[in-house]
Amino acid sequence: MKIIILGAGQVGSSVAENLASEANDITVVDVNARLLQDLQDRLDIRTVVGNATFPVVLTRAGADDADMIIAVTNSDEANMVACQIADTLFRTPTKIARIRSVEYLSYPQLFSETAIPVNVLISPEQLVTQYIKRLIEHPGALQVLDFAGGKARLVAVRAYYGGPLVGHELSRLKEHMPGVKARVAAIFRRGQPIIPEGDTVIEAGDEVFFIAARKNIRAVMSELRRLDKPVKRIILAGGGNIGKRLAQALEGRYQVKLIERDPDRARSISEDLNRTIVLLGNAADEDLLLEENIENTDVFCALTNDDEANILSGMLAKRRGARMVMSLINRPAYVDLIQGSEDIDVAISPQQATIGSLLAHIRRGDVVNVYSLRRGAAEAIEAVAHGDRRTSKVVGRRIDEIRLPPGTTIGAVVRGNEVLMGHHDTVIEAEDHVILFLVDKRRIRDVEQLFQVGVHFL
Repeated sequence: MKIIILGAGQVGSSVAENLASEANDITVVDVNARLLQDLQDRLDIRTVVGNATFPVVLTRAGADDADMIIAVTNSDEANMVACQIADTLFRTPTKIARIRSVEYLSYPQLFSETAIPVNVLISPEQLVTQYIKRLIEHPGALQVLDFAGGKARLVAVRAYYGGPLVGHELSRLKEHMPGVKARVAAIFRRGQPIIPEGDTVIEAGDEVFFIAARKNIRAVMSELRRLDKPVKRIILAGGGNIGKRLAQALEGRYQVKLIERDPDRARSISEDLNRTIVLLGNAADEDLLLEENIENTDVFCALTNDDEANILSGMLAKRRGARMVMSLINRPAYVDLIQGSEDIDVAISPQQATIGSLLAHIRRGDVVNVYSLRRGAAEAIEAVAHGDRRTSKVVGRRIDEIRLPPGTTIGAVVRGNEVLMGHHDTVIEAEDHVILFLVDKRRIRDVEQLFQVGVHFL
């Protein structure tokens, strides 16, 4: 697929890195020549220096025959104009734009073929807000991902000593929880993937990914670790777009405090929020945290635009008694360094949340959800099976008959409102939503081909 990425910032660079590894023809456009040179030194891609809204620059980038344009510059307006030009001059089939301002997102009628021709809107702030909200609903989880409209969830947890299933074979999961449907999709031990079998023994420290119906998540988590108490008190550090959105999403159910250091911004968001207490100050101020009873806080989220400030304020909050700490981290190297440390429980990467949403529109076959896992090393995919036994490689077949690529497992099948675990004798039917886990991203093309319908399907 020929793809043009407009913007070589953190999101654009991450998208280019993910897609270049999958044999796509990638061109990145940016005004910053140094950023582009750094990318070209690391990746097998083309780069073009110039303004992404200029037709001549898009022409040099190959827009004449591009399959897709992904506009992820730092300017909403530039992203919208680029999509308009790509449609008007080049008839680009698929146009994806990152739009951050709520002022635009509040009017979806702006984005259509008869207005601003954007096929897919990506809002990183909204994606990150939803991501954090799910983690707060399941305290102790490292990742919580929705499939089939929330009917099934993939949850990552760290196994601890004392968990009933820790030290035992996976086959005993049914004995521990009779009547509860759940499936372990993958295990990462000391950073290395393990494909789970019935005789696989879970060890303390393992990062365990399991799939279950939404109502059963808490029961399965209790098998792997001591359950944390439900969340009541939350402190958010940073009143930017994400902090404000998250406060709005949480203030109806939890006691929320938000710390913002800019007086004008603090005053503005305090007028927009209903029940959130807005505090003027620095989240790295120890006296302020102690004054606000940080030792009784269930969740502390550091959400400023400064990675270092988020790390330091998160570490301080943890050491002063916050039960769970999450920090927003933009630099991938910092995410790998911080994730799972003693002081910060969850490092949240906006790029990884955004990339998953983008990949769902790039994958071949009827792929409706893609999530990037383990900082991009693995993927979880939700694909819809179409056709019949004659035209499809999966429909009408038991899972053990499907030639899955190495390192790929089918975790669950969602059929209507029913969530079925992916056992060897489960038969895939047409229109089933199949949830797959890939520990080796190089196999993604093989998985896509499984869900592409043959030419005889009408």
